[in-house]
Amino acid sequence: MEERIRDAVGEALAAAGAAGAAFTLERPTEAAHGDYATNAAMVAAKALGKNPRELAEELATKMKELLGDAVEKVEVAGPGFINITLAAGEVVASTAEAAAKGEDWGKGKAEAGKRVMIEYTQPNPFKEMHIGHVMGNTIGESVARLTQNEGATIVRANYQGDVGPHVAKALWGLQKAGITEPTTATEISEAYVAGNRAYEDDPEAKGEIDAINRAVYQALGDPLTLTEGGALMELWRKGRDVSLAAFEEVYKVLGTKFDYYFFESETAPIGLKVVRDGLARGVFEESEGAVVYKGEKRGLHTRVFITSQGTPTYEAKDMGLAFLKEERWPSDKSVVTTAQEQASYFAVILEALKELAPLLGGKTQHVPYGFMKLTTGKMSSREGNVITAASLIEDVVKRASEKNADPLIAEQVAVGAIKYMILRQAPGADIVFEPEKSLSLEGDSGPYLQYALVRAVKILSYESEEAGGKEEPQEPYAIERLILHYPEVAARAAKLLVPNILTSYLTELAGAWNSFYASEQVLGSPEEEYKMRVARAFANTMANGLALLGIPAPERM
Repeated sequence: MEERIRDAVGEALAAAGAAGAAFTLERPTEAAHGDYATNAAMVAAKALGKNPRELAEELATKMKELLGDAVEKVEVAGPGFINITLAAGEVVASTAEAAAKGEDWGKGKAEAGKRVMIEYTQPNPFKEMHIGHVMGNTIGESVARLTQNEGATIVRANYQGDVGPHVAKALWGLQKAGITEPTTATEISEAYVAGNRAYEDDPEAKGEIDAINRAVYQALGDPLTLTEGGALMELWRKGRDVSLAAFEEVYKVLGTKFDYYFFESETAPIGLKVVRDGLARGVFEESEGAVVYKGEKRGLHTRVFITSQGTPTYEAKDMGLAFLKEERWPSDKSVVTTAQEQASYFAVILEALKELAPLLGGKTQHVPYGFMKLTTGKMSSREGNVITAASLIEDVVKRASEKNADPLIAEQVAVGAIKYMILRQAPGADIVFEPEKSLSLEGDSGPYLQYALVRAVKILSYESEEAGGKEEPQEPYAIERLILHYPEVAARAAKLLVPNILTSYLTELAGAWNSFYASEQVLGSPEEEYKMRVARAFANTMANGLALLGIPAPERM
């Protein structure tokens, strides 16, 4: 219905002599103001030299004519806003559609035919996955699902740093501890913390770690050395395998399965070649033996892409990654989600990439997100004060188990609690995770949404072939006017790559359902058949919405 109203607004503007004027169409915050509102008259009045309210009256009359029986009323409010209230028949029809379409309800076509790669999570082997990675995984997974819901072909990608100083520090720590067969991610992480402290405090250790770093790069650049050579690379392989296996356990709980894994060990040589080619073309410059990109020419800052020692930096590896992604899976759009602190870093990376390969750089988009913080401040894997992903999940599952004896249900509730607290935030916003609040059933939580759905599914389980009361209410229920907006909310969240829009909507929807549930008798009522249709429409909407957020839907709670 939104598209039809948007077309009517556009046609009314054209008739008034303001064709192409940019306007907004949105759901009013107050239900009394109708189902849709537009500022069309406000934005067009100045260009036409008309009073906004008088123009609004003109547009409202034309819109009413164009929309006919589909609307109950089109009214002018305030200085020139236009409020549109749908006719009862349109609302009832939308509810019936939501009830009938099941999993297809709310699917869009805005990205139909497009190939989109979404990269997210990016934990580094030789460190444990921490709560920041949970945040990145949760947002990236939802962005992937939202984009797929609009018809795109999606692949999920994960880029992981298996080379570099942090790896050398961990390997040094393992060697000093006499560990040749690491068995747990915690063991490796502790070795990294020890290596990092030694690197900062002991010049001799620093030299040893730098030598390990160079040796790993050299081995990775020589296939014979990599496959046949020494204890160092054997330790590197074993450490990496243990780390990656631990990551997979977390992905399984969070409901993510990646299609492509990229590693710095494979992007590094590509990045070196790409940057050196760019140096020859004048994109990069030499500076004190290093190769840099002078971002100042684009209003940014200078970054090093190849060090004076000839090793690639993160910047060079990211350049190599962009080309490797395109080689493995050509796409129409490439989305990268990382923490907000990397926004300025990616601004330089993308500018350099646009100079080297305009098409590749032009289709790559960076989506930043905030931090998940400790109450005591920002955590650091270097200092060892990290809350790991596994420990966070374990703690919330334990708390959820107090009210949910079934281990599967407890895990689903815990994952829902964690993901909701992340996805309710606006893009780039930080959060301080509060376990007790996250598990509340009183509203503004994942379990609140899950429980609303469980209630609706319970009612629907009593549905029988024998038809209940067939009377209909005089007016559609308030929740029906909320359900009809679901497709456009999902589409907007996908377009802007911001899941919090959908999260807020589902929270409001759960509240509307709880009000309906508390005030209306469904089973055995004169309107039982109609109300069961409303319940099914709600259940489909909530289930589909939770799926787009990556939040599990428990069968019971």
